[in-house]
Amino acid sequence: MKRQFIHTYKDIISLDNLLSAYTEFIQGKKHKADVLLFSLHLIDNIIQLHTSLANFTYQHSGYEAFNISDPKPRNIHKAQVKDRLLHHAIYRQLYPFFDHTFTQDSYSCRNNKGTHKAINKFKSYSLKVSQNNTKTCYVLKCDIQKFFANIDHNILKDILSQYIKDQNILWLLSKVIDSFETSSNKGLPLGNLTSQLFINIYMNEFDQYVKHKLKQKYYIRYADDFVFLSQSKEDLLKLLPQIKNFLGKKLQLSLHPKKVSLTTLASGVDYLGYVNFPNYRVLRTKTKQRMLKKVNNKNLPSYLGLLQHGNNYNLENTILNKIALQEQ
Repeated sequence: MKRQFIHTYKDIISLDNLLSAYTEFIQGKKHKADVLLFSLHLIDNIIQLHTSLANFTYQHSGYEAFNISDPKPRNIHKAQVKDRLLHHAIYRQLYPFFDHTFTQDSYSCRNNKGTHKAINKFKSYSLKVSQNNTKTCYVLKCDIQKFFANIDHNILKDILSQYIKDQNILWLLSKVIDSFETSSNKGLPLGNLTSQLFINIYMNEFDQYVKHKLKQKYYIRYADDFVFLSQSKEDLLKLLPQIKNFLGKKLQLSLHPKKVSLTTLASGVDYLGYVNFPNYRVLRTKTKQRMLKKVNNKNLPSYLGLLQHGNNYNLENTILNKIALQEQ
């Protein structure tokens, strides 16, 4: 029996929760045209949203689609303000509960986690597996193919129903999930805050399988990108068919055929933007090139902060010299 979510539908749709969600939602968006328009009649709009939710007449609106380079091309779907406000209201109630159900091995879209914590954990695990770099450490790295686009709506809703018994909450979550309409009944929009939570709930099924069935101690997942570390190359090879079978049968997901690799740490493991070696790590070449191309006085502090997480002394000097030349 899985832990049960104890909050009610009324907790999510309450005026207090909607107002608190709005305060969080507008951070950094106060001057956006659609947010300003919504804010002109804020109380009326929130009461209208609350009433539609209380009467179960709420309908999620459509999405505005646009592309970004982040650095690779991504298709973003942006919901209307009232829907994004609701996403925040749902998130602030559900996240604290579900975060406690997750394993320590997942690092994306979680408080006190993130990429830097993940690569530091990678370093910690590599030292343990290699016995302080005295043994060979093998790393199996995998990536899920078209991750967001292949999240199955029915499977996700079934997983949610194992934790949530309130049918009204499940009705609301279905409205949000199914608002992203596709012919295959799959996919979550990258622009929704709720999508960040939903993918972790979805992939928590895999995390639990890895921990409790495969008994893998040295495992890290960041969204759809995950690694296993071991002294045994053969043991990691044996994991692959089990991983593929679980992902395919239970979650309708498949590994990206070109992004599965099994290498030694000594040869360098490209993970989460860094190439990791036994005694140091450096930014991957494409990241360096992008940084050198885009660096300016405005973004310099954030870039320098990023460099502190690796061995990038020469790159840091190159960037500082470039800024100095720009100021002449």
